[in-house]
Amino acid sequence: MKIAATYDNGNIFQHFGKTEFFKVYEVEDNKVISSEVISSNGTGHGALAGLLAEQGISVLICGGIGGGAQSALAEAGIELCSGAQGDADTAVDAYLKGELVSTGVNCDHHHHEDGHSCGSHEDGHSCGGHEDGHSCGGCGGGCGSQPSITGPNVGKTCRTHYRGTFNDGTQFDSSYDRGEPLEFICGAGQMIKGFDAAVANMEVGQVMDVHLMPEEAYGMPNPDAIFTLEIEQLPGAEDLTVGQQVYLSNQYGQPFPVKVNAKDEKTITFDANHEMAGKELNFRIELVEVK
Repeated sequence: MKIAATYDNGNIFQHFGKTEFFKVYEVEDNKVISSEVISSNGTGHGALAGLLAEQGISVLICGGIGGGAQSALAEAGIELCSGAQGDADTAVDAYLKGELVSTGVNCDHHHHEDGHSCGSHEDGHSCGGHEDGHSCGGCGGGCGSQPSITGPNVGKTCRTHYRGTFNDGTQFDSSYDRGEPLEFICGAGQMIKGFDAAVANMEVGQVMDVHLMPEEAYGMPNPDAIFTLEIEQLPGAEDLTVGQQVYLSNQYGQPFPVKVNAKDEKTITFDANHEMAGKELNFRIELVEVK
């Protein structure tokens, strides 16, 4: 089975009709065995369903999508999982585990004003939330805007093995453990800045150790991204638990992932910062192939 995710900067791209890249995951026995990033080659939304069908895609995970595109996917026999956001690898892992939360969980956040609503919390293979776990995927998620990166590998498809650790030596991710190198287009903004910049100047077969400050990785936590709401303003929020990750909607109706930080009888506190924000990261990177 093949799963495709609309892809940008390691994250789920939010506008299906303007998707420039898809990340395609080959799945066997409910596990990802390989993945690659493909280009839509400027194909319009009306033909994207055909492009995915040609690739043998069974499931599409995306953010926003229009009714026409939904119908085209249905006609092509492709299962649609819309409303997803955040790290693409994490969303696919959650889909395979049946842990994605329905878009019904989207809470209307509206700058923390009145009028909040939180739909029913359904289980099953539908989008809108994260599982507990973390799959860094080379730390492709939460990169934000990317400065220009220079080097002989920029613009080329690179395959790397890597092991990521915190400063205390704790491992948070490893392509070696998955048995499959990470593939990405160097300098295209699919990776965090420090990882991308290191690979840009490596030679095939080279192994490099890099230490990244938060500014070169997921940035620093933003205190304004932590906020508290009245539970009575969010029907359904009484079912949420501390540590759970779900999606809220901003004032434009766009979903974004948050984690429940705290909860008491009357209030619930959410944190919209990336879970790796503020952390120094260490990578041992091995450049396996450049093509």
